[in-house]
Amino acid sequence: MTKRMLIMVGGVLLLVVVLAFGKYMQIQKLIASAPKPSAQVVTAVKVQASEWQPQLSSVGTLAPVRGVDVTTEIAGLVREVRFKSGDEVKAGQVLFELNADSDIAQLRALQASADLAATTLKRDKLQLAAQAISQAQVDSDEADLKSKQALAAQQKALVDKKTIKAPFAGKLGITAVNPGQYLNPGDKLVTLQTIDTVYVDFFVPQKQLAGLSIGQKLNLTADAYPGVAFPAKVTSISPKVDTATRNVQVQATVPNAKRQLLPGMFANVALDQGELKKYLTLPQTAITYNPYGSTVFVLAPPAANAKDALKDDKGQPYLVAQQVFVTTGPTRGDQVAILTGVKEGQTVVTSGQLKLKNGTPATIDNKVQPANSPNPTPQEH
Repeated sequence: MTKRMLIMVGGVLLLVVVLAFGKYMQIQKLIASAPKPSAQVVTAVKVQASEWQPQLSSVGTLAPVRGVDVTTEIAGLVREVRFKSGDEVKAGQVLFELNADSDIAQLRALQASADLAATTLKRDKLQLAAQAISQAQVDSDEADLKSKQALAAQQKALVDKKTIKAPFAGKLGITAVNPGQYLNPGDKLVTLQTIDTVYVDFFVPQKQLAGLSIGQKLNLTADAYPGVAFPAKVTSISPKVDTATRNVQVQATVPNAKRQLLPGMFANVALDQGELKKYLTLPQTAITYNPYGSTVFVLAPPAANAKDALKDDKGQPYLVAQQVFVTTGPTRGDQVAILTGVKEGQTVVTSGQLKLKNGTPATIDNKVQPANSPNPTPQEH
């Protein structure tokens, strides 16, 4: 009985061993047939040092050196419009004529009254010399003459207001005023702008105030002219800091001989500050921003003792990705300055980071690279 039990136990054990061996062989076969890991394709650049001009960037608004909406001081009926929309005019050029017939008639009556007062005064002075009248009469005549001359001058000023002139030379806008139209005081008639030179008004933080000075050069760009930089010069710095924003207003003068810049446009202002500085730079796409810090993937050869390093068709080991923390600095176009974390000459991944983790083998394919220009232009351009 004991012998039979031993035989049965031995048979069961043998069966277990055979099954286990078969399973082992099956697992080995599956492992052998599993696809081998391949290197991830990424783009990369070598870290390089470049010189940067520190700049203060802001958004400004263009304003004319002289600009006004021409209006009328008094009410009246438009008799004549003496310009076309968009004309260039000189200072003092007549723009509108209002109906002034009744005012001119009143002026003539007042002038006639003043002339009569002058004649009366002249006659009374002769009589005073002959002691025919008193000095009081002559004094009264002089006062009457001055009063009537003042009334005539007042009426002449009223007549002159019926002729609306350009207060300065410039370019007229588009008017909707037509002959026969009645105008009220303060009605906007047409805009007049002097745009051969324009101002750009912008704000900078108070902490940058020490780097500002009158005569400082800057460049501005406008969306209407992509890729074109307009030189300017700081001409005024406000003596007061805005208590709400802690910013100070700065005004610069921009030559505008071609009249490309128009009042009311916004512009991007770049103000040079200090001397050139040298920074290690990378494309902004290379940086992965996380709550715990900014990182990049550095590609390097595998360790010399790495026996299982993946190799390419030529038997050369692939580069291995290693994630490192970096400290970023100022940006310029598509580029960002790296203050700490990488060294010049290291290879850094610029796209494809989502496929990587520490130790992932990678191969570089730079047929299509991310933008890396310090002065990018719109794609439409």
